[in-house]
Amino acid sequence: MELSVTQENLTKALSNVGRVASSKTGLPILSNILLRTDGNRLLIAATNLEIASTHYIGAKIASPGAITIPARLVSDFVSSLPKGTVDLKVESSHLTISSGNFTSVINGVLADEFPELPTIDETSSIQYSINTADFKQAVSQTIITSSSDSTRPVLTGVYWHSFEGYLYLAATDGYRLSERRLVETTSEVAAIIPTSTLQEVLRTITDDVTEIEMLFDETQVRFRVGESEITSRLIDGNYPDYRQLIPASSETNIVINTSEFVRITKIAGLFARESGGSVTLTADKEKQSLSIHSIASELGENTSSSTAEVSEDGQVTLNSRYISEALSVIEGDVVLFRFSGKLAPCVLTSKADDVNYKHIIMPLKS
Repeated sequence: MELSVTQENLTKALSNVGRVASSKTGLPILSNILLRTDGNRLLIAATNLEIASTHYIGAKIASPGAITIPARLVSDFVSSLPKGTVDLKVESSHLTISSGNFTSVINGVLADEFPELPTIDETSSIQYSINTADFKQAVSQTIITSSSDSTRPVLTGVYWHSFEGYLYLAATDGYRLSERRLVETTSEVAAIIPTSTLQEVLRTITDDVTEIEMLFDETQVRFRVGESEITSRLIDGNYPDYRQLIPASSETNIVINTSEFVRITKIAGLFARESGGSVTLTADKEKQSLSIHSIASELGENTSSSTAEVSEDGQVTLNSRYISEALSVIEGDVVLFRFSGKLAPCVLTSKADDVNYKHIIMPLKS
């Protein structure tokens, strides 16, 4: 194999796929990156057997071929080179990289030993093309409530599914739940995508990407992000029927300025560190206010209040971090916060009781 590429393109591609290469598995080849010519392009790929990441760049190819090389070394070396043309030449299992006054020979492994890259049949797969801004927002709003508990694998991903003509995303860790309505759909989808895969897709998105293409088959999902593709296994299992946890209506409805809610939650949280983030929220209809109270037995206590539109008196105890994280992903200047008594789930949405995004937090037993 012998070819030339630009340093900028090669650096970007190696950086994108290199994150997927894993040195923590029992297979040393998985810590390598595959370089393979494909027509007049160079394919750069890595996999950890759960996720595969590929990136194509234009190349001036003198002779075709393939090799795998240690991901970290080649990424660090190429990113340190000056901008301009980089020449790659393979002889047996050695890759010579030269650019200007710099030349390195890297010991590689023959490409035959690299795992076969996953494929998806485009003719039979379910496909979506989603606006990048909507995709980023929807994923950011849901991955925060997914679980990291590996004993319940279905909860460690985001549930993409069709319901009543729309594609929804949902995630829960058992203490909180988020649901985002994304686009209209006529297809039937029910797929749990690992949170780690979605985080990798978010990291791959660049400013020039306006749409993200998704392809689902029975066991895999593929994301096309510009010149990059990320293919991942889906999590096997049935997602819990989470909709029954979302209360249709609530006794206490509070409309409050978002930034004020953020402020009083943050201040109360400072005094709640000893108690696992536990804060008590009190809605006062007469005063038209929401107050948050927290106690740190060693340090003191705090009550922070803000004016709000309150429909009924009510009190509930929640984790302050969960409130803060919910408020960080809800769009709009005002938030609708509603609950019924001390034990029912609390719902946060933007003011119009937004049909697109709901965030549910389970109360703590005070």
